[in-house]
Amino acid sequence: MSSIAVITDTDASIPASIAAQYNIRQVPITVHFGEETFETGVDIDDAQLFARVDVEGELPTTAAPSPGKFAEVYQAALDAGAETIMCFCVSGEVSATFRSAVAARDMFPDHDITVVDSRSLSIGQGFMVLTAAEAAESGTSKEEIVAQAMDVCERTHLYAALSTLKYLAMSGRVGHLTAGMASILSVKPILTIRDGKLDLLERVRTQRKAWDRVIELAAQASAGSPIERMAIVHVDALNEARRFEKQLRATIACPEAIIEAELTPGLSVHSGAGLVGVAFVVGK
Repeated sequence: MSSIAVITDTDASIPASIAAQYNIRQVPITVHFGEETFETGVDIDDAQLFARVDVEGELPTTAAPSPGKFAEVYQAALDAGAETIMCFCVSGEVSATFRSAVAARDMFPDHDITVVDSRSLSIGQGFMVLTAAEAAESGTSKEEIVAQAMDVCERTHLYAALSTLKYLAMSGRVGHLTAGMASILSVKPILTIRDGKLDLLERVRTQRKAWDRVIELAAQASAGSPIERMAIVHVDALNEARRFEKQLRATIACPEAIIEAELTPGLSVHSGAGLVGVAFVVGK
């Protein structure tokens, strides 16, 4: 077992089974419905979140894990025999998680803890974490682990299509009139990771055209290069994600194993249910 423990937060969208396989600890992003607090991956997931949102008609708020929560996870890793801790956090552009992880690090002045702002999110961040975990298992130095993870970040692409603007209207990110008009016109925004944030790339009409465009963008980004890792990302839309994967495989030379990743509540509250997309690491 590696003496380096790799830690991240649940915004990395790493499925629990894969995190367990790599001994990755994930600190949960919290979700607040009024006075009720839930922890991502512990007592709430995307399906549970939107089941409640659709009943109540309001979105919850989210919050970064507290420094104390990170400190608990650091201590657990140290108690398990870790000599070094590497913590990769969701982009500081979208969350205070990195600051919390740094504050927790400062509670352990006598221990070797490195905290990295991934400048990414969702499974893009997750790919960095998986790379770090593999490198740690092979005896790589912590400096090289960070370098390899950041290199993966530079070679990662994510494209995803929203199925509705309903939830963006709830959040106030688009006006209610605009959202209503878009619904009538079946406008489907396509998102990507840009400058450490999930950002609007373009808009298309209809779900079919949105999926076609996402696949076209993926083909362009990977043209001439092998794909090292790939994941289908979705928000409470597993059946749709699997249909999308079949369409993707028919067009692009995909890896045999593709991760199925939920966006997770810390992020999906901002996109809404029904999102489907693909993330991948292009080879050198």
